[in-house]
Order: sequence, then C-alpha cells, then structure tokens
Amino acid sequence: MRAPSVGHTAVGRWCLRHLQLLPVILLVGGAFLDYRTSPHVSAEAFYAAAPMTAAALLSLRATVLAGLGACAADIALLTHFGLIGASGGRSELAAVATVSALAIVVNRLMYYSNVRLEAARRIALAVQRAVLPQLPASIGSLRIAVRYRSAVQDAQIGGDLYSAQDTPYGVRCLIGDVRGKGMDAVKVVDVAMGAFREAVEEEPTLVGVAARLERALLRERARRAGPERTEGFVTGVLVEIPHRGDELRLVNRGHPAPLVLHAGNVRSAEPSEPALPLGLAELGTARDRTDTLPFPAGATLLLYTDGLSEARNRAGDFYDPAAGLAGREFPGPDGLLDALLAEVRRHSGGRITDDMALLAVTRSSGCTGERA
Repeated sequence: MRAPSVGHTAVGRWCLRHLQLLPVILLVGGAFLDYRTSPHVSAEAFYAAAPMTAAALLSLRATVLAGLGACAADIALLTHFGLIGASGGRSELAAVATVSALAIVVNRLMYYSNVRLEAARRIALAVQRAVLPQLPASIGSLRIAVRYRSAVQDAQIGGDLYSAQDTPYGVRCLIGDVRGKGMDAVKVVDVAMGAFREAVEEEPTLVGVAARLERALLRERARRAGPERTEGFVTGVLVEIPHRGDELRLVNRGHPAPLVLHAGNVRSAEPSEPALPLGLAELGTARDRTDTLPFPAGATLLLYTDGLSEARNRAGDFYDPAAGLAGREFPGPDGLLDALLAEVRRHSGGRITDDMALLAVTRSSGCTGERA
C-alpha cells in the first residue's frame, strides 16, 4: 500500500485544523453563488448546511449565529431578487429557518451525549487504574518505570495488566493482556493480579507461578455461564530477576517477546518453545519452560503489550519497537518509555486503537540488589 505523500499529509492536517471555518465558508459561498446566478438558482442547500455543520463542530452560540446568518443571507438575496413575497421565497426561508432550529436541537443532543460518554470513560478508567498497582521507582539495584495508555473507545476499557514485586526469589514481574474488553476484562485482570501477588511469594519457580495463575483463571472461567466460558484467557510474560547475578528468567505464555536493550543493542527474548496463553493450557500438552537470558548492569528489559507492536501508520505498517530502539541509549527506564511513546505517536499519527502497557526494568551498577 502506498504511503501518503508529505504534501497530502500537510493538506490533511491543515483541513482538520480549519474545519471549524466550514459553516462560514458555506454561508459566504452560498451567498456569492446566489448573488452571481439567475434568480431561479437557489443556494438554499448551502444556507441549510451551514447551521447543521456548526451543530456538529461548534458550540451552541456558534450554531445559533450560523442559523441567524443563514436566515439573514437568504432574506437579503430573496429581497434583492424581489422574491421575498413569493410563495417559493417564503417556502425557501421557512425551510432554512426550520433546519436552523433543528441544528440547535442536534447541537444540544450531541453535547449531552458527549458529556455522558466522557463520564463513562472516566469511571471506566478509574476502575481499571484501581486494579493495577502503583509500582515503586526502584527495588534494590533495579529501576522500574511503567506507562499505560488506553484507547478508551466508547468507554470500552481493555484488559492490559502489569506488576512488579520483590520476593524471596528475586524481583518478579508480570505483563499481560486479557482477551476482550470492558468490565469482564477488568474482572479477569483482578483475578490474575490477585493470584500473581500471592503466588510470587510462595512458589519457588516461575513455572509454579504460571501454574497458579492458570488454576485461578480456570476457576474464574468455571464460575461463568454460557458464551462467557470461552473468555478469560491471558497472554502474558512472567519474569524473575534474582537479587544476585547478571541474568533473568522468563516464562512466555503466548505474549509478544520482551526486548533486552544493552549498549545500543536490542535483543528479542523469543521463547525457546511456543506456549498457549494462561487459561488455555488444557487445550495442549506442552509444559512451561523457563528461558534464561543475560541481564548485566546497564541493561534494560522492556515488556509491552500488543498495543505497541500493532500501532499502525496511515500506510498500515505496524510499529517495530526493536527497529525503533536499535542503536539508541537512554538514561533510564523512564527516558526509554517516554521516548518510545513519543515515537509511537509520531508513527501512528496519534491514533491509539488498542490499550498499551509498557514496563521497563533497568539494572543499575554499584548496588548489591539484596532484598531489604
């Protein structure tokens, strides 16, 4: 698919910025057309379109002014051609006045609808943020940063989740993505987060943590009835960073592979064997495998959900985080995530079509990293 040219993109941005001038353009253009053409040619459509356009784009005051301007322009031109007293002229003016009045009603309906939708969005986001934890900026020698960006289309919140917790076995992290959206997805997030917080303190291995999450999700799904029994699985990555040493361990359950950044190099931590998402292990026979990767001082682990890798530009090209981060160095996890979000916004033109969770962990030098 051919990418749009720079000139076409610039014209598109200019049009969007000046879209609010459209009612004025319609009024002026209609009056000019009416004045320069035969008396039998009417610009009634332009006069009627101006207040309706204002109703969709502008405030109540601007809509009222557009309606009054449409009626005034129509009256002036009908008077100029001596048609103000004719039946056709009166019908035309009545039509413009009626559409102007309807435009005011439409403007109010759109306003109250937007107010309700915005309230629903705020409530939905508040619920989701209450479920997700506030992560510490550092744990031992590890610096941690997290970002969450929600698409929030029609208040349908997604099911991205993340966590990082200090445990007797090291710092353990989770990032995941629940199938589906809305409050059902948030319920699954709540179940998964609760199971993770408990399991990471008790299970000596990541495989054991994954098994606990699996059982919790299966119990949640069993409590549901009907079509909802097919919902509730989670793609996710479990991470364990020991307090000592220079390595980390991963268990990937059907999730985008994390990235390890070090000295400008980017390595994709692909799993040694593919695995089904959490909650679907009963459909396969494969057992979880733990992969071990080097994680020296100065390295950063980037965990993300598919909202990042599936962000598209106008040409339909997906964003490639490995390519976008290659050859670059960042002062810390916060700088990395801020730069990454800025680059994704540029790539997608600011259009976020799916929720995006990002978790970055950087191993600093000069600390033992032992658990307090």
